[in-house]
Amino acid sequence: MSRYDGRVVIVTGAARGIGAATAKRFASEGADVAVLDLDEGAATETATGLGAGRAIGLGCDVSDAAAVERAVTRVVEELGKVDVLVNNAGITRDNLLFKMTEEDWDLVMGVHLKGAFLMSREVQKHMVQARYGKILNLSSVSALGNRGQANYAAAKMGIQGFTRTLAIELGPMGINVNAIAPGFIVTEMTDATARRLKVEPEQLRQMNADANPVRRVGHPEDIAAAAAFLCSDEASYVTGQTLYVDGGAKI
Repeated sequence: MSRYDGRVVIVTGAARGIGAATAKRFASEGADVAVLDLDEGAATETATGLGAGRAIGLGCDVSDAAAVERAVTRVVEELGKVDVLVNNAGITRDNLLFKMTEEDWDLVMGVHLKGAFLMSREVQKHMVQARYGKILNLSSVSALGNRGQANYAAAKMGIQGFTRTLAIELGPMGINVNAIAPGFIVTEMTDATARRLKVEPEQLRQMNADANPVRRVGHPEDIAAAAAFLCSDEASYVTGQTLYVDGGAKI
């Protein structure tokens, strides 16, 4: 029997990258999976390719309360319940402080922090009733500060405080809440960062590999593996924690 047989998992921002790898990992361990993404077509395509017993792709702007409510309602209607939520949806709008616009700030806060809030608030209704649930939030090593990412760093550190608080509030109802803070992960987002810095993606990857003890960069599957553990019943005594998955870069 697989760890997630009979479980229903929602992953946001899951059409590609870390989200898609995480959805795939849960599906491989027996879960029914809902792939949520702003791009509904891409979400449906990813869901179709998961090989899960049941998988659906839904378009959802996680910063919009009405859209979140509709998406979670559809998941419950089509898959029966919600056992696990992975708040992965995210965007970057990098710039130095003096160049950063209010829109840059608001968009990043809206997707990362408000999105995690709205999704968690919506699914907890079902989890509290079931007296069971797992919520996993995606933070980042950038939470510790990163040049040109004042908005992103603030949002990702906010995720850690949000995680601790939900763990306190929801723990008595059988709900575990944790976070993962990835280091450098090979994704379209980090390739875009390389281009912004006017270096080749391979060059940026090598620079980051050289900067950590394990001498390699991370891949979406590394984060998916950690997510599969933290959302499992094997981690039932772990809550309110942020796990840094960064190859030891911040040791």
